[in-house]
Amino acid sequence: MAQNENADNIVGKYEAEEGLDAYRVNITKSSDGTYKAQIYWVADLLDKNGHVNTDTKNPDKTLRATPIDQVVLFAGLKYNADKKNWSGTKIYDPNRGIKVAVTVSFDSAKVLKVRGTVLGIGETAIWRRIE
Repeated sequence: MAQNENADNIVGKYEAEEGLDAYRVNITKSSDGTYKAQIYWVADLLDKNGHVNTDTKNPDKTLRATPIDQVVLFAGLKYNADKKNWSGTKIYDPNRGIKVAVTVSFDSAKVLKVRGTVLGIGETAIWRRIE
């Protein structure tokens, strides 16, 4: 696909819905040429008491106070021109508090397939470009 020819085509804002979760992610290019995805909006920002939900399941205890709408999902993602996809890092799942290997590829010009796997078992999320 032509949109995969340029590694920077991944940069942008995306929206996703997984089960009851709806969130938006901003993918940016880092100074080292890799890519980073950070949540910037979630549908359920507040808990039942009106407090901002935080990343309570993060294995790094220093990050557990991070508001859920500021969580970094991955950093260090690299483009593989031969495979026309991005990989080489792990994606963080704040619902489970785990990191798994990630591969990202375009399904169409505005749709990213984000596949997380561990020991050959995985799940795919669909992120739709909004900007």
